[in-house]
Amino acid sequence: MTRKAARNGFELSETRRTLPIALLRARETVMERFRPMLSAHGVTEQQWRVLRVLQEADELDATDVSEAACILAPSISRMTRTLEAKGLVETRKDPADGRRSLIRLTKAGDSFLRQVAPESAAIYEEIETLVGRDRIEALLDEVDALLNALERDG
Repeated sequence: MTRKAARNGFELSETRRTLPIALLRARETVMERFRPMLSAHGVTEQQWRVLRVLQEADELDATDVSEAACILAPSISRMTRTLEAKGLVETRKDPADGRRSLIRLTKAGDSFLRQVAPESAAIYEEIETLVGRDRIEALLDEVDALLNALERDG
């Protein structure tokens, strides 16, 4: 049972048992395992997400990358410039709409991901060993259900 903290006439659940805090704590705890690997390869978490999203698509516009990688749109152009300077992505203007930028992974970006993938997979496997693959799958299903319910409502 969740204890309530009464303050200023309002009862609030303990932050530890609120959905936003619980999801953030879970994210941080999982990412603590990946951060050293990402740092050793010279990429940030956000850059890694962009690269992974682009790996799954041929080419995306900045808005789609922003949504898929869960990064605010204003950050994407700066991040894209950084990844482009590293030779990991390339951008071009959309021929159908010159205001849009299309972003794609370069061969070097694909090679980079292939190089780092075994380390990432080993970390993920370690998490699966600790938590259980079935529990992770169930958790992912529940998060998907949560997102679907909230997106339908919004």
